[in-house]
Amino acid sequence: MKTIVFRDRVKIFVQAGNGGNGIVAFRREKSAQFGGPSGGDGGHGGSVILRGDTNANSLHPLYYHPHQNAENGGHGKGSDCTGRCGENNILIVPCGTVVLDPDTEEFVGEILEDGQELVIARGGKGGLGNPHFKSSINQAPTKCTPGTPGEERAYRLELKLVADVGLVGYPNAGKSTLLTELTDAHPKVASYPFTTLNPILGTLVYENFNQIRIADIPGLIDGASEGIGLGHYFLRHIERSRFLIFIIDMAAEDGRDPVEDYRSLRRELKAYNPDLVNRPSLVLANKMDMPSAAENLKFFKRKTRLKPLAISAGLGEGLEQIKEILYEQFFGK
Repeated sequence: MKTIVFRDRVKIFVQAGNGGNGIVAFRREKSAQFGGPSGGDGGHGGSVILRGDTNANSLHPLYYHPHQNAENGGHGKGSDCTGRCGENNILIVPCGTVVLDPDTEEFVGEILEDGQELVIARGGKGGLGNPHFKSSINQAPTKCTPGTPGEERAYRLELKLVADVGLVGYPNAGKSTLLTELTDAHPKVASYPFTTLNPILGTLVYENFNQIRIADIPGLIDGASEGIGLGHYFLRHIERSRFLIFIIDMAAEDGRDPVEDYRSLRRELKAYNPDLVNRPSLVLANKMDMPSAAENLKFFKRKTRLKPLAISAGLGEGLEQIKEILYEQFFGK
């Protein structure tokens, strides 16, 4: 089975099609008594266009094919025949793709919705045939114009996942297990850190067909806001989430302190983007089936003055409560 590599940052080089040339021609038909200019215009060159697709989840096709061209326009022909317009080159990208200038980091545009399009290289205009230059004092013009060249640009594309809910937690906290239990996604699950190296999207579907998109982000580590570890690769993908779920390993299996874990997670989010800590959120106390979890939860409540929802993602306990909280958050009661 072929494995598709996740790519969330690529540099591409695009060349739009050149416009076709207009031509000089004159009528020679018997039905055209006085003849006259009949050179056709050149066709317009094709453009390079980005189009969002909810079924796409990686920039890997462009990573392996970074040079993209559109078709040139055809030259004009006699009898006022316009040249054929070049075909556009439409590049399918995931929703959440941001387009940047690779040299200045200037924002160019972004694709946020399914079917949304953004022209990143515009095709050249077709040249004019000699009929455009006919006048009362020049009945047989011999002038035409060439087509204009298509735009040629380089861009950097970055993907920021578009998800309603982002799962936040340290490695091995149980994010992937929770996503598997709540949605149709099947991320890798194992009892060691960093089993999730790439963001994974899943969709929670309710009986009335309402849907919520949930993103499982690679595990955060201290210093991520400064680029340490997976760093900005984690944080960039959580920027668009409207609701955050903090998953705390209340069993402290790796010798971690659940209280400090929660506080560190919030510090990293705030350091990267202060707006993130102000978004609606839910704190989950995971792995409550483990022996030490109950005592750790009591201590956690005293220190943070929070009332996290106690769950065990591995055993499927507390899932219905999570679904109810999310439904109320996004669709009301």
